[in-house]
Amino acid sequence: MSEFISQQRTGLRALHRNIWATGLTSFFTDISSEMVLNLLPLFMVNVLGVRTGVIGLIEGIAEATASLLKLFSGWFSDRLRARKGLAVAGYAMSAFSKPFFYFATSWGLVAVVRWADRVGKGIRTAPRDALVADSVDERNRGLAFGFHRAADTAGALVGILIALLVVWLAQRGDAQLSRSTFQTVVLLSIIPGVLGVLTLALGAQDVPVKGGAERPRITFRGLGRRFALFMLIVGLFDLGNSSDAFLILRAQERGLNVVGVLGMLATFNLVYTLVSTPAGSLSDRIGRRRVIVGGWLVYGAIYLGVALARSGWQVWLLYALYGVYYGMAYGTTRAMVADIVPPHLRGTAYGTYNTMLGILDFPASFIAGVLWQGVGPWQGFGPSAPFLFGAVMAFLAAGLMVGVMKT
Repeated sequence: MSEFISQQRTGLRALHRNIWATGLTSFFTDISSEMVLNLLPLFMVNVLGVRTGVIGLIEGIAEATASLLKLFSGWFSDRLRARKGLAVAGYAMSAFSKPFFYFATSWGLVAVVRWADRVGKGIRTAPRDALVADSVDERNRGLAFGFHRAADTAGALVGILIALLVVWLAQRGDAQLSRSTFQTVVLLSIIPGVLGVLTLALGAQDVPVKGGAERPRITFRGLGRRFALFMLIVGLFDLGNSSDAFLILRAQERGLNVVGVLGMLATFNLVYTLVSTPAGSLSDRIGRRRVIVGGWLVYGAIYLGVALARSGWQVWLLYALYGVYYGMAYGTTRAMVADIVPPHLRGTAYGTYNTMLGILDFPASFIAGVLWQGVGPWQGFGPSAPFLFGAVMAFLAAGLMVGVMKT
């Protein structure tokens, strides 16, 4: 064990500057985003009086836009044979759009700013992932993606804690969010947002893209049979991976109050941060497939536990362990994408990967909602149903990954 930790530390020190630059950029950006976006639904409901249906419409369009742009931006980075410029542009658009939340007096401006933020995410994600993959060899790819996820999640944790501190200092025990408190958080979020853009712009550099002098095309077939099979299995898993909002609702339904829910989220991000880097490094040693399968089995066990949970503290504990699944599987699947496609098509592959999962997010959450509360006169199967469905899909996907996907 000590030898593994020593090798991991040595590997981190030897990582390309791009890995550190993208990691720090994600750290600062997630501080900025999590400060604001965790409070945005409360701002819309408590201050602007927006109905939940409108909030769902805003979020749905925003995420769909981001998903489609990820495919285009990944392909375009392959065509340019350069990643950094697009990634910086995407981060800059998100950083410079969120401050306009300060001026929002209606849901219309909130929608425009939210969409602009997601456009930035759609532009940056695939080129950034391709830049990470291009900057390391296969022996350290899992470590690089694991470190990136750890930095990203550490930023989310810090952002949540800062938002909690501001709300507590400004409002103490008030039940509803005030406009002035939200505006204070928005102003504070500008600092880490700008730091994130500057870190990537000044700290990263484009690296030569190997192979493939021909112009890339947006085509699923061109990415190869292994990638298609991989996406089929990952897509099956994702169909049972509904929005984490259902886990939060389950925690509340089992008796957890708002403070408890926020504490649960902070605990999850802490575990996720601690697990990501060693899990990514482990995938370099024992193979991506084993770590991904292990993560999916953990996911299935957690969802099964949530379905059977009898109290809020049990959901809190399971949600903390949920960070183990994320740490094991989230970065490792991205490292595996780079393993199974040609280097000059990595941008297109990451764009396809993110777009497909983004598209599947809607039916996954819709199925979960229908299983929980039904539709029309049908009342559904109850709160446990979506988690039982998710557990079954995770175990099925893990079995297919072992039995069908070759290493």
